[in-house]
Amino acid sequence: MRRILVPTESLTQRLASGAWLSPAAARFAALMMCVGTLLSLAFIFFNSHGLLDYAGRPLGTDFSSFWSAGHMAREGRAPQAYDWDAMAAVQRQLFGTDRLSPWSYPPVFLFIVVPLAMLPYLAAFFVWQGASLVAALAVYRKILPRQVSRRDALLFGLGFPAVLVCLGHGQTGLLTAALMAGGLLILRKSQIAAGILFGLMIYKPQFGLLLPLALAAGGYWRAFLAASVTVLAVLALSALVWGWPAWQAFFDSLHATRTIVFEQGDTGFEKFQSAFSWVRLWHGPVAFGYAAQAAVALIVVAAVLSIWRGTPAFALQAAALLTGSLLVSPYTLDYDFVVFGMALAFLVSHGFAHGFRPWDRTLIALAWFVPVIARVAGKLAYLPLGFLALAAIFALIVVRAGEQRRERAPH
Repeated sequence: MRRILVPTESLTQRLASGAWLSPAAARFAALMMCVGTLLSLAFIFFNSHGLLDYAGRPLGTDFSSFWSAGHMAREGRAPQAYDWDAMAAVQRQLFGTDRLSPWSYPPVFLFIVVPLAMLPYLAAFFVWQGASLVAALAVYRKILPRQVSRRDALLFGLGFPAVLVCLGHGQTGLLTAALMAGGLLILRKSQIAAGILFGLMIYKPQFGLLLPLALAAGGYWRAFLAASVTVLAVLALSALVWGWPAWQAFFDSLHATRTIVFEQGDTGFEKFQSAFSWVRLWHGPVAFGYAAQAAVALIVVAAVLSIWRGTPAFALQAAALLTGSLLVSPYTLDYDFVVFGMALAFLVSHGFAHGFRPWDRTLIALAWFVPVIARVAGKLAYLPLGFLALAAIFALIVVRAGEQRRERAPH
């Protein structure tokens, strides 16, 4: 009796087709990440002593500088928030620790942290991160196609590993993602409203480098104008409220931030996810790091402008801008990868609308997981997984945009 051999897909074929990633498997992975996020946060808070975590750091680590800067501004000492010695003294008084978390955001962000400083520390932390999380999840749900249920959108949004990183540090990643992706989401319906959201991102100027270029390339001039007016208005208001000395102190502090935190890696190069940090992680010279960053930036700018000028699928344009903004900036940290999560959501939306091509599902899934191991991989194995994930997804976007152009070109 002859045996009938049934051909089976090879591992490479399954990875290329994405057949291994069933909806049930995706939900289970997201659920496990949600559980991991909740358990990690619970461990941090239940093993705390007062306002300090198990390692003697203020709960929310970076948020301690937000709350401290808010206190100093309320007392009329906004310029001193940028003095590391003065900030250390305030944090020692408020938290009883010598672990300094410097304040490096421009004075416009004082409009956020001063009201938060009116609340007790933990209440301020939960209000800040809770409101940012709700805003980010609302935008995330709107980006994803209708085929993804509200429950699944919440699961994938909460489970995205960068959310845990951001919550653990009390940082701005959630708010930045909500503003940037939210602006893109409404850009074609209301350019003025979108421009205002873009302009409010002035507290993160490094992520606004590509925005005006993309808006100009796409012909969104009203959004460009609205963003410009918003930036000028916020800057003028901050100078009026906090005074020029606060801005002068901010500019004076940039040298220490650049040299100590960034170039010398006091924060840890494994936390940064850029071409510059890749070079420095491998002990390359600072000049070579800047050269590598400039080369990446030039390539990304050219690609984004091309996509925004000639690609009909807006989801690809949005994904290119979000991913490209992270690649262009040398100062991209792992908590900023919440923005990357929005880019992946736009890619998923495009896939449901136009079909997933070979390797799309697998690359998106792998990139989704990267933030959970990026810092460890950088610290222990000197692997810049965050930067590599950004580059891989950006390359995928460029390829898909090129394919779409060729498909729509007259024959």
